[in-house]
Amino acid sequence: MRLDIKILVAAHKPYWMPEDGVYLPVQVGAAGKESIDPAWQRDDEGENISHLNPYYCELTALYWAWKNLEADFVGLCHYRRYFGHRVLRGSLEKKRQAIFTQADYEQLLEQADVIVPKKRNYYIETVYSQYAHAHRASDLEAIKGIITKRCPEYLPAWEKVMDSRRVHILNMFVMSKGDFHAYCEWLFPIIDEFASHFDLADPYAARLFGFPAERLFNVWLVKQGLQVVEVPIVMLESVNWLKKGGAFLKRKFCKQNT
Repeated sequence: MRLDIKILVAAHKPYWMPEDGVYLPVQVGAAGKESIDPAWQRDDEGENISHLNPYYCELTALYWAWKNLEADFVGLCHYRRYFGHRVLRGSLEKKRQAIFTQADYEQLLEQADVIVPKKRNYYIETVYSQYAHAHRASDLEAIKGIITKRCPEYLPAWEKVMDSRRVHILNMFVMSKGDFHAYCEWLFPIIDEFASHFDLADPYAARLFGFPAERLFNVWLVKQGLQVVEVPIVMLESVNWLKKGGAFLKRKFCKQNT
């Protein structure tokens, strides 16, 4: 029997979209803007936080789905990043063909509770120190304080993730509706309280709150003990890893975090 799966594709500008009906393009940050494509779902319909997209990034699509979407399984990917078969080299068309279909997701969901990207390995950094160098250590301390107050039973999972050198990033996953709702019910109160510590007019707040959510997803997974399957990410656009690596090293050795 065909599973009822919807994979949100978060996008803020016109872009190619897969034709497979498992994908639901979502225009994020749609509040006050014209529709990019009438076939796309807007994140400002129904109960939503679309206006927070400049700070929450793809989390506004997650919130919309949590409050409005009816599907047995829910996932999230990005207009340039998809779950798919491994592609070492190839044309753009070859990459597009490698993107998972409905049948691929159905097969994977028979094996595990959650589909996630392969973990990123920081090698010389822990998850904590990498975030501290890329952003601010005080952000993590503030979030730990919120967890201590709201759900202290998650502290061992928090410490385990922070001390690790490998982590799932990008806020990408596919899971059952029940697990998805449980995750959102846990995640958004933490992110909202963390966001309340900031003046959103501060440039530092731009796109900020999606980054700790990536780490919090890992904390939630560890605590839940769900069976996961790791799969490759298909990147439709090239990444300048030399530039990214240089920027990381500059932050690591030149930036003071408070």
